[in-house]
Amino acid sequence: MFPNTRPLISDRDADLLATFLRRRTLLSASATVTGILAIPLKGFAQPNTGQEAEITVDQARTDPIPIVIPDFNNDVGREVSSVLTNDLNNTGLFKVIPGNNVQGIPDFQIAKNMGARAQVTGNVLSNGSSLRVEMRLWDVLTRQQIQGTAYTTPITNWRRVAHIIGDVIYERMLGEKGYFDTRIAFISRSGHRGHQRTRLAIMDQDGANVRMLTAGYWLTITPRFSPTKDQLAFMSYANNRPRVYLFNLNNGRQQLLGNFHGISFAPRFSPDGHSVVLSVTRGGGSDLFVVDLVSGLRRQLTASGAIDTSPCYSPDGTQIVFTSDRGGTPQLYVMPATGGNAQRISYGHGNYGTPVWSPRGDLIAFTRIVGGMFSLGVMAPDGTGERIMTQGFTVEGPSFCPNGRVITYCHQTRAGTGGSGFSSTINTVDITGFNDRTLITPEGASDPAWSPLHG
Repeated sequence: MFPNTRPLISDRDADLLATFLRRRTLLSASATVTGILAIPLKGFAQPNTGQEAEITVDQARTDPIPIVIPDFNNDVGREVSSVLTNDLNNTGLFKVIPGNNVQGIPDFQIAKNMGARAQVTGNVLSNGSSLRVEMRLWDVLTRQQIQGTAYTTPITNWRRVAHIIGDVIYERMLGEKGYFDTRIAFISRSGHRGHQRTRLAIMDQDGANVRMLTAGYWLTITPRFSPTKDQLAFMSYANNRPRVYLFNLNNGRQQLLGNFHGISFAPRFSPDGHSVVLSVTRGGGSDLFVVDLVSGLRRQLTASGAIDTSPCYSPDGTQIVFTSDRGGTPQLYVMPATGGNAQRISYGHGNYGTPVWSPRGDLIAFTRIVGGMFSLGVMAPDGTGERIMTQGFTVEGPSFCPNGRVITYCHQTRAGTGGSGFSSTINTVDITGFNDRTLITPEGASDPAWSPLHG
């Protein structure tokens, strides 16, 4: 048995935290990139047919872009092709057509006969511990080279190169940045549902390279990425006292964040990475505090006497959305980042929680519960335009990818007798409700948090 199955805290704190946890879903050109050198490749002049190359995301949702991805010329090259193919196919916006490896100008008529709208050509060369990947992206209709780049890196970075190439294709074809070169932090869960071992974990956005960060001795929940450092904030029951900690992804060190008298939980970094906003129990409720990560100074933002929790900054750092039951039921509120007057924005049926602001600033995602049914939805920051993306027994904890187009969340199924039939997975869904997918993880998984793009 692991200590995280039975946290030893006072009855009063246990009752209060149990309330919080039950309400968590309610309230609750040349560049070097981490050892990868990217150098532009000179283009080949081709006649312009005058046809437009631009495709919108909305068009791609209804008619995925057919694109030829070659089977590159060696074992590592084939691995690069496989990852690139999966990245593009998994968006639902591209339809990959397998093709032969071509290093120069492709035969556009052949590609057009295959139904392709775009084609990738290139070469993968490995020399001991070094790897060079040459990639050219072509528009089949205009017969123009859209992008040409050569990547040189240690061979161990081959998967990252594939993700980076995918991001380039996504951006050049759709006009907005991709999100393949990212990671997802989450909680890995194993064992019987009532006594689960929980470990802080991290993986690539496609589910590869899963790495356990903690041993699972204590209950651990709600990891959140720093926007500027390789660092996570999360809540842990370490030493039988539930509080927020910082985890350094480079050296594995953990650090307590703010020595509050009450229970601290629901952390979220500010957009500049200089501070963390979180919730702290006070009396029968909880208030929001900001902790400066350099000085350690803390500042109280709310004092409503209610349960204020799940805070999240707007991308420009000027506002905070959070959940509060100050009006009688858990609802969403927006206030200035310095505290002050909070305006309610949720007015639909049911209880609202776990709000998170889109990196674009145009949407707030949330969990809503009506009659025992969980829904995941989005609304504008003023509360208008609410729409539901997916529903289920439990769907909660949304987190946006860096370009704001896709959301990851936790999906849980109803348990039968003795916990049978229960599962907890991480899913992704487009903000329109399109392309709902389950990520494969070694164990049960929950509490996903999407990273920024790799630096």
